[in-house]
Amino acid sequence: MKIVFELNNKSVEMDVPPLARLLDVLRCELKLTATKEGCGEGECGSCSVLVDGDVVNACLLPIVQVSGRRVETLESLAAADGALSALQETMLTADGAQCGICTPGMIMAGTAYLRCLERDCHAPSAEDARRAIAGNLCRCTGYSKIIDAILLAAQIPTQEGFRHE
Repeated sequence: MKIVFELNNKSVEMDVPPLARLLDVLRCELKLTATKEGCGEGECGSCSVLVDGDVVNACLLPIVQVSGRRVETLESLAAADGALSALQETMLTADGAQCGICTPGMIMAGTAYLRCLERDCHAPSAEDARRAIAGNLCRCTGYSKIIDAILLAAQIPTQEGFRHE
């Protein structure tokens, strides 16, 4: 079946089985390997991507459901010159990344939260950041360094100004 969607700001047209998992298409067909498979059951969040700005588990989503939609993976967050996003940087500096299995999903969920802050112009909180990553499991960090990284990234100016007032 022909599927057309936007992937990381580029139009993609593919002939794939409609029930192929988005995760498999990303990793095997498109060679975008930052999205990880952890559990394959939608429980761990390692495969989190953004579809139309919402966090979804790519291991549960049939590719047919992204037809005509916008998909973002971790690969989309770095600038064209290779500069990392604010959250990617703070995950490194705050030691939020340990083994790396959950990191892509955590960054995608955190990115969705930071974008929400930008739209709604409200101050970040540890409680809200914790809720934002609630669908993502980490067995290494205990979450506090990941929350710290998200809150640090919220303090970094964007093109429009600061993420919050």
